[in-house]
Amino acid sequence: MPERIDTIGREAIAYFTLKHSARERALPKSRTAIRYCANSIRATHRHEIENANKLITQAGALLAEMNADLQDHQDIYFAGFVQDAQKEFAEAVTFAALTQHHPLPTPAELSIGHAAYLNGIAEAIGELRRYVLDQLRRSNFESCEAFLSYMDDIYAVLISVDFPDAITSGLRRTTDSARGILEKTRGDLTAAAIQLQLQRSMRELQESLQERLSVDE
Repeated sequence: MPERIDTIGREAIAYFTLKHSARERALPKSRTAIRYCANSIRATHRHEIENANKLITQAGALLAEMNADLQDHQDIYFAGFVQDAQKEFAEAVTFAALTQHHPLPTPAELSIGHAAYLNGIAEAIGELRRYVLDQLRRSNFESCEAFLSYMDDIYAVLISVDFPDAITSGLRRTTDSARGILEKTRGDLTAAAIQLQLQRSMRELQESLQERLSVDE
């Protein structure tokens, strides 16, 4: 009996040693991948496309390494920190793609789960709003309409996914936030369009008055 207990103890220690080692390898990679994604989003806002794509590639490599590290430790893989990194990765990739008017890669192409992917593209709506406001300040109104359309398309997909939060990792709450951001952006664009139309009408009226004055003279 004591010998069997000792054997069980040694096996347990060996098992947990491997599991702890796998976790300690993966956890810093998750943090670094999240930082790469945040920096990529920042680079996209600054129109530094090459740098943004480079950071996305680096983050993707770390996600692949985490998948390998935790292949035999699925309980740690689904503990949350891997999914957090995947979500940030999906957000960075989505934002970079849409600002360049490129098609979105699929979850399979990114090698990430659907829940992380959907939460990531939902959060990309917030980054698209910031991008739209920057475009408005530059008077690029037509491009803003395209980005609003992208936001609408993402939201349409999000509201079609009606499953418990335990399955979707809280997607419903993220979708509600995305709806508020979308409607606020739509209001901003509507106000900007009205202002632009008013400016055009005033300019046309001024030009018309100047023509009449010229004729009268």
